[in-house]
Amino acid sequence: MARVCDVCGKGKIFGNKVTFSNKKSSRSWLPNIRRVRADVNGTVKRINACTRCLRSGYVKRAL
Repeated sequence: MARVCDVCGKGKIFGNKVTFSNKKSSRSWLPNIRRVRADVNGTVKRINACTRCLRSGYVKRAL
């Protein structure tokens, strides 16, 4: 499953893990993606949506 939101385009981001001794090593953060049935232009499709888009009402859920 692609870890990218189909609504807002949010995806994996990169940064540094910083230890107590201030050493840096690369790490990544994944968005909270859910596969949901949504009403897209009058048809029901399965899309990958982040929980921020679901909570904000940007996705019209299909029942």
